[in-house]
Amino acid sequence: MTGNHKDTSITRRRALAVSGGTVAAGGLAVAGFQSAFADTTGTATSASSTSGACMTLMSSVTEGPYYLDGALVRKDITEGKAGVPLTLRLTVVDATDGCTPVKGAAVEIWHCDAWGYYSGYTTANPGGSAPAESEEGDSADDNTYLRGYQIGDADGVVKFETIFPGWYTPRTCHIHVKVHTGGEKEDGSYEGGKVNHTGQLFFADDIAEKVFALEPYAKHTGDYTVLAEDMVYDGGGAASGLLTLKAVHKKDPSKGYKGFLTLGIDPDAENTGAGSGGGGTPPSGAPSDAPTGTPPSGAPSDSASASASASASS
Repeated sequence: MTGNHKDTSITRRRALAVSGGTVAAGGLAVAGFQSAFADTTGTATSASSTSGACMTLMSSVTEGPYYLDGALVRKDITEGKAGVPLTLRLTVVDATDGCTPVKGAAVEIWHCDAWGYYSGYTTANPGGSAPAESEEGDSADDNTYLRGYQIGDADGVVKFETIFPGWYTPRTCHIHVKVHTGGEKEDGSYEGGKVNHTGQLFFADDIAEKVFALEPYAKHTGDYTVLAEDMVYDGGGAASGLLTLKAVHKKDPSKGYKGFLTLGIDPDAENTGAGSGGGGTPPSGAPSDAPTGTPPSGAPSDSASASASASASS
């Protein structure tokens, strides 16, 4: 990172990488496909056309301390949150059956805002120096922003409108994802069924660098964790959740990005979200009245990051 976000002397390290060779039930993923760039509204190219795609494995990781039940089924999850626009196009396929589309799979995502805050935990300190979440001046609901479900069409495709996530200590920029099957939409949310995969989506460092130099991201300063130093991302590219990104305007990152990835699941498997990867200690200061469990306190210092390996993935 450049500017306020880069510190080449960072001593935080990957305290616990995703366990090599360990694949939790349902923890399969296949590479994002670039042919989707040509048509972001039509039918996506089958992932089975990617050589070896269904043989690519990715360990599931824990859901982290900021998960909330009851996210809404909706395409636009921004609720007016400021940030660089991001359109996500995710395709769910059956990795046990030639990467055929999984119709009706529910994809759930959640992530932090431009300053590193999660809805439901808006007093949790994102690390570094950032304005209070209450200073953003938007009309977002503090319990629901940047969370949502979409249900896959006949081609297994879901599409979200959101913003490029910010970051918090000691994690790199990421989006959490779960894939559910067997449930149904009820009262605006998704109920029943089972979770087939729990994982995270990641962003290339050079693109994150451009975005974090813009407002409102630039108001959050400090030691940003690049991919190579993240405790969850294991360097496996799309197989490890790295999104394929396309700029809306090549010379103006503020116009936004489109992100693509194909997720291969085993529809018969169930993933509890326990995962196998360590994710670092989450920021301190979570509210005592948070809708779900309070995240552990105590963001690690540079010298204490090794202890983060014992913590839940964030």
